[in-house]
Amino acid sequence: MDIDQLYQIYLQHPEICTDSRKIVHGCLFFALKGDAFDGNQFAVSALHTGASYAIVDDITLASVERCIIVDDVLSCLQKLASFHRKQLNIPVLGITGSNGKTTTKELCRDVLQKKYITKATLGNLNNHIGVPLTILSTKSDIEFLIVEMGANHQGEIGFLCEIAHPGFVGITNIGKAHLDGFGGEDGIKKGKSEIYKYAFGNQGFIFLNTEDNVLGSLIPVGSKIISYSLSDLIQVTKEEPLLSFKYRGIDVDTQLFGSYNIPNIGF
Repeated sequence: MDIDQLYQIYLQHPEICTDSRKIVHGCLFFALKGDAFDGNQFAVSALHTGASYAIVDDITLASVERCIIVDDVLSCLQKLASFHRKQLNIPVLGITGSNGKTTTKELCRDVLQKKYITKATLGNLNNHIGVPLTILSTKSDIEFLIVEMGANHQGEIGFLCEIAHPGFVGITNIGKAHLDGFGGEDGIKKGKSEIYKYAFGNQGFIFLNTEDNVLGSLIPVGSKIISYSLSDLIQVTKEEPLLSFKYRGIDVDTQLFGSYNIPNIGF
């Protein structure tokens, strides 16, 4: 089945389930596979417990009513999410980084929802499955979407960008997480900066902390940059028990611990 045909079915049944134990009545069940499970084995059960359709890649289920056969269920989920994203005429902010991306995402959401109907990645569902699920759970009333993107190897951030199509991007920092997967520190820089390359190639905007020389060195020449300086924006007034700071002369108390959260706040 073509993605545009499946999308019409999705519009009628926009709830997505990937766990046959948590079926929502009327949902689409995507029979994903893992190292120790095969969702195809639970497709019939999902239909019996309320799923409207099951998207499967086991040809032996072709004769089962309401089973939709595709080449690969995960790839189909990702393509459907990308297709849905293109129908959403809203700004999307993509956030990645070695540390602080979930905190930064939560802070951005709390600020943006003061003005916009805002949706953000739930928890840390930031991988090749979580990002598509975040996008497919985005309804037509949402005005701003924040997508957290995680990775443990090169190529993954670029791939997630092709699904989420962010018009605004930012990296919290470059650390030493997943050294082996990325192939060392240079590999981490290359992998995380894929979000910058996506923005540059698609006329997107990059948020940049100008005091982070590592991040600044990774931005393609000619990029559209929204720059900021933490020392100009924020003056820490108290670190214990919770962080407080001044912003443009205004005293701000937070529910965060430690000055290490300042970069997350300033993003």
